[in-house]
Amino acid sequence: MLILLPPSEGKTPAPAGSPVDPSSLWLPSLAGARTRVLRKLVALCARTSARSIADSLAVLGLSDGQRGEITRNAELLTAPAAPAAQIYTGVLYEALAPAGLDEPALAWLHRTAVVFSGLWGVVRLGDAIPAYRCSAGVTLPGIGGLTPYWKKGLKKVLDEATAGAPVLDLRSGAYAAMWAPGTNAAVLRVLQERVVGGETRRSVVSHFNKATKGRMVRALAVERAAPESVDELVTALRDLKFTVEEQTGPATGPRRLDVIVADL
Repeated sequence: MLILLPPSEGKTPAPAGSPVDPSSLWLPSLAGARTRVLRKLVALCARTSARSIADSLAVLGLSDGQRGEITRNAELLTAPAAPAAQIYTGVLYEALAPAGLDEPALAWLHRTAVVFSGLWGVVRLGDAIPAYRCSAGVTLPGIGGLTPYWKKGLKKVLDEATAGAPVLDLRSGAYAAMWAPGTNAAVLRVLQERVVGGETRRSVVSHFNKATKGRMVRALAVERAAPESVDELVTALRDLKFTVEEQTGPATGPRRLDVIVADL
């Protein structure tokens, strides 16, 4: 099984470590594509005039109060790297809490879960990367839109890497557009169920969505789940006490699942 995760906007810089080696990350055939984006991002952010800084902030979709992210990006070639599980923070990763897993569960997580990234394409949680700021929705000078850039670069390698294995897709937005899994896959969303005015209503709520996905991946890691199909994946999630419902949809493409939650 392969679990597809989004990155987090918030990242914790590594306190020490060697700089990133793009060829050491998962799927080393992507090293050239990663290095190209990395160098273009560094060049964009290394400019120091007021106009250039304003342009870099605009390109990356950042506010003036986030100038520190530009400085950090400018130093990516020499910045210390640490496992992605330590770099990514935010609601999903706080709920996942990789640091609290025992060694077998952590090994399962590093083998099974991968994170999609505007800068790296896709990495495993055990891969050493520096903290950065560059979303998949960015249009980078000299590269163009990062979503179509990676969509082209990832298709072949991920089609091969996932052949025959079920895929659980927990991404959204531009990250989901970077690569489309085949039929042995499930795209999952989280719905919060509430009673409003005597009526039961369901809605997508960002915090519940991210936290539940993190808890779900953690529960699968603790069990070291090994489903060989989407049906077995649904059974595994239900055995872990998640309320899973399948949406009706087209016969082709990934199946669509809803996980229903009332609270955290």
